Amino acid sequence: MNRCVKAFTLVLALMAGAVPAQTMRRDPPKDVKPARLVVTAPPEITLNGKPDRLSPGSRIRNTQNLIILSGNLVGQELPVVYRRDAAGLVHEAWILTPAEYAKVGGIDADSAEGYQRFAELMALIFGARK
Repeated sequence: MNRCVKAFTLVLALMAGAVPAQTMRRDPPKDVKPARLVVTAPPEITLNGKPDRLSPGSRIRNTQNLIILSGNLVGQELPVVYRRDAAGLVHEAWILTPAEYAKVGGIDADSAEGYQRFAELMALIFGARK
């Protein structure tokens, strides 16, 4: 019995050393727009002061890429980039730091040149996050 425990422990130790360290790759979200989001009464929100709505199953991610429930954000004005679903409701939002939003907030993402600059900045922002 004692030999089995020692052999099992040795196998586990060897397996743990053989597993390479896993890293999470963070790609910037595609087809997003910058905005200031305020959750008023979920699913009701405002984007840049205009009334809007979260989709069923919407996801809001913080700067560590963790999902935050919209009810926890009621009344806070948050700098975000967001994506809509097929029905036109806000389906995904990524919270930005004030410094990140300052970089992307003044860019006109509707023009071709502005969208290219916006995509470059998003790649830099999400590439720098750990």
